[in-house]
Amino acid sequence: VFDFDGTLADSFPWFTEVLTDVARRWRFREVAQDEHSVLRQLDAQDVLRRLGVPGWKVPLIAADLRRRMGRDIERIRLFDGVDQLLERLVENGLRPAIASSNAAANVEVVLGPHLCRLVIDRECGAGIAGKANRLRRLLRRHRVSPTQAIYIGDELRDIDAARRVGVTAAAVGWGYNDLAALRRRGPDLLFRDLAEIGDTLLGRGP
Repeated sequence: VFDFDGTLADSFPWFTEVLTDVARRWRFREVAQDEHSVLRQLDAQDVLRRLGVPGWKVPLIAADLRRRMGRDIERIRLFDGVDQLLERLVENGLRPAIASSNAAANVEVVLGPHLCRLVIDRECGAGIAGKANRLRRLLRRHRVSPTQAIYIGDELRDIDAARRVGVTAAAVGWGYNDLAALRRRGPDLLFRDLAEIGDTLLGRGP
């Protein structure tokens, strides 16, 4: 199971561009230009506290971000090699799925028809703490034991969600959270490039 933003889709540059306008609209502290590297060390809850975002605003801000991305969806691209990775996994009998807090429509547009057909299921939608529930729903629907699944994401909360469900927790070093911060959280697997994911899942890597 893959996270989407920061794992398969290179959406962080877009996010940093719109964040100032979002902060002004929802009246939380704007992020200084040199502050992004600090925020990339923190988990989602710590970022919200640092920026002064009350809990009741979180779903509204998340919905606003999804709408904005839908408007700018042509600017969001998959990381190079995602299509080859998904094709390789499917050709070798694995069943990729997606669990993301982004809107399903955004995910489907960026993936495109071909990759959407390769992904067996998608659990998408609102909620900053809902990834564990999305993983559980995917496992139940497909009658997969947690010990037979892996969740691959780019954030500290992705690692936490995988552990709550009991699936293998994997992290990628090219997304939102900094590689050092991910390493401190101690994921079961830490990937440095997309090819390494395929090699490891297919038993050809370390």
